[in-house]
Amino acid sequence: MAHPSQLGFQDAASPVMEELLHFHDHALMIVFLISTLVLYIIVAMVSTKLTNMYILDSQEIEIIWTILPAIILILIALPSLRILYLMDEVTNPHLTVKAIGHQWYWSYEYTDYQEIAFDSYMVPTQDLAPGQFRLLEVDHRMVVPTEAPVRVLVTAEDVLHSWAVPALGVKMDAVPGRLNQTAFIASRPGIFYGQCSEICGANHSFMPIVVEAVPLNFFQDWSTLMLEDA
Repeated sequence: MAHPSQLGFQDAASPVMEELLHFHDHALMIVFLISTLVLYIIVAMVSTKLTNMYILDSQEIEIIWTILPAIILILIALPSLRILYLMDEVTNPHLTVKAIGHQWYWSYEYTDYQEIAFDSYMVPTQDLAPGQFRLLEVDHRMVVPTEAPVRVLVTAEDVLHSWAVPALGVKMDAVPGRLNQTAFIASRPGIFYGQCSEICGANHSFMPIVVEAVPLNFFQDWSTLMLEDA
């Protein structure tokens, strides 16, 4: 998860987030190169008193500074489009979870299991156990198996919400009367935190999301326990 004074992204916990991090580094290097070139040109033009008649009116330079930005945009657009299509791809999910946004909590329904459904409320500050994070911990976590495609159906019951978990590279709007879907693969076990990312009212800051990724055998034990408690 994020920590104070962190400048970069959180560590990737899914293949899509790894692709997003690589694309961020790729685009950032292009921005650095452009900024360095522009800064050099500005300094050179301000500091020198010489002028070159061939630069003032040159067909070749105009061709270069027209074609070069087009090439740079292509180098940015092609990887971006590839990741956009990867993020929209939902093929043969092993598990489907329905996330429903309310004011101001989330509820989850495991549609592959008829009896598994629960609400997820933020744990109040006074009830936090040692080591738990304020404004991020919930009383019931969304548990998923690692290394398995998970589809999340996202909707809302009252106003607009947004189900977002940065480490998994997932962010999907929850719209009343509409069913959106997204997917992810948790590549390692862990606890991943997120928050509602759409301003939804007075307690918008108090409806966190916690996804706990566990190995398949632990997930089977958890689902069995939930069915027994239902």
